[in-house]
Amino acid sequence: MTKYIYLLIMILFLGTTSAQCDEGSVKKVVYDFTSGDLKQLEKRLIGGIISHTTYYQSKLEELDVRVIIHGDGYKFFMKDLNNTAYAYQPKLLAAKNDLQKRLNTLASQYGVHFLVCEAGVKHHKLNKKAFYPFVSMVHNAAIGLIDAQNAGYAYLPIR
Repeated sequence: MTKYIYLLIMILFLGTTSAQCDEGSVKKVVYDFTSGDLKQLEKRLIGGIISHTTYYQSKLEELDVRVIIHGDGYKFFMKDLNNTAYAYQPKLLAAKNDLQKRLNTLASQYGVHFLVCEAGVKHHKLNKKAFYPFVSMVHNAAIGLIDAQNAGYAYLPIR
């Protein structure tokens, strides 16, 4: 009889512990990216996502990342800069191929969702087809941020 009570206690304890671990295993963050500064993109966005993801992976947790892109940030997510105000920025053009690879890696290997403000794309007269294939459109930046925060995503601005 004592064996059965001990076994029952162990099952209940393990079940409770397992439920507590599973509860918080996915963390969520939405980056509000408006910066046109290449260093901000590389250090705070790309570096931040990699650092934060690595941290949570070391704790056997997952990080679900969304990036809402608007303001001056469009230029980093476009495969074609022709016929835009960004076409004549030498530092951007020199870094473009490397950035594309790094951003694509974040999307494909880290599962990052890049969402561009469609209202801003229209306002700046940018072509939707000029963006990388791993970038999606969201009605506008405010809607994307509202939806993400209401879904439990922590908010991190990068200006």
